[in-house]
Amino acid sequence: MRIGVYPGSFDPVTLGHLDVIYRSSKLVDKLIIGVLNNSAKSPLFSVEERVTMLEEATKDLENVVVESFDGLLVDFADLKNANVIIRGLRAITDFEYELQIAQTNHKINPKVDTLFLTTSVEYSYVSSSVVREVGLYGGDITHFVPANVVDRVYKKCKEMEKTNP
Repeated sequence: MRIGVYPGSFDPVTLGHLDVIYRSSKLVDKLIIGVLNNSAKSPLFSVEERVTMLEEATKDLENVVVESFDGLLVDFADLKNANVIIRGLRAITDFEYELQIAQTNHKINPKVDTLFLTTSVEYSYVSSSVVREVGLYGGDITHFVPANVVDRVYKKCKEMEKTNP
């Protein structure tokens, strides 16, 4: 069985993420979306909220599951018997960073390879940080995130405004 892991913080999930998820789900028998619980960052959404949003957005994909993890990605991949890590690339600058990570992961666990998918052109500029910033200023994010995420982003941004005036 070919098992892939598509890791990320998904804070929030974007249409670019979903593009990679839909396309990569056709390349493996099982795709695990690994939602990183990174204690070094201050995310907009909790891990549980990010998992829920991804589950809702991918409910029509039978071979996709969403799980949170912390620690090393290669350890998570090994725990899940995954043989491939899937990473999305938006621009050449992404590649430089991702190549280093892929080579490091392969050195730590040679049983796991990394597969790079370029995002579709219409999503090449979309990132979670752009969505958060546009949402914080009340801009239209409907072209960047799935419908189930739009109101949640605005609500979280309003909550942030109240706590950080």
